[in-house]
Amino acid sequence: QVQLGESGGGLVQPGGSLRLSCAASGSIFSINDMGWYRQAPGKERELVASITSGGSTNYADSVKGRFTISRDNAKRTVYLQMNNLKAEDTAVYYCNADVRFRAQPWPHFAFWGQGTQVTVSS
Repeated sequence: QVQLGESGGGLVQPGGSLRLSCAASGSIFSINDMGWYRQAPGKERELVASITSGGSTNYADSVKGRFTISRDNAKRTVYLQMNNLKAEDTAVYYCNADVRFRAQPWPHFAFWGQGTQVTVSS
């Protein structure tokens, strides 16, 4: 069993900052890519940021320069530092992890966190 536990969501004013955390637990050998997705009301889920096991990152254009994704492999945790938050950042944020169960690159499977609400409002 693999579970991703998310924390750090909440209500913040425009221009404020928030840090999301997602820790993986269970029968895990290592984790390949990790990422953060978000889903706003009436919208489809979209990729916000991703990070490889080696630390290479990718960001959605809408968050470049404001958000930073990072990971701690020893803690099996991925973070999303969100600065200069805007109203359009309001959404449920989900973490994702592509998990390996042994030294070989297979099998691997993607798991999702339960989601954490981020609301940016005055």
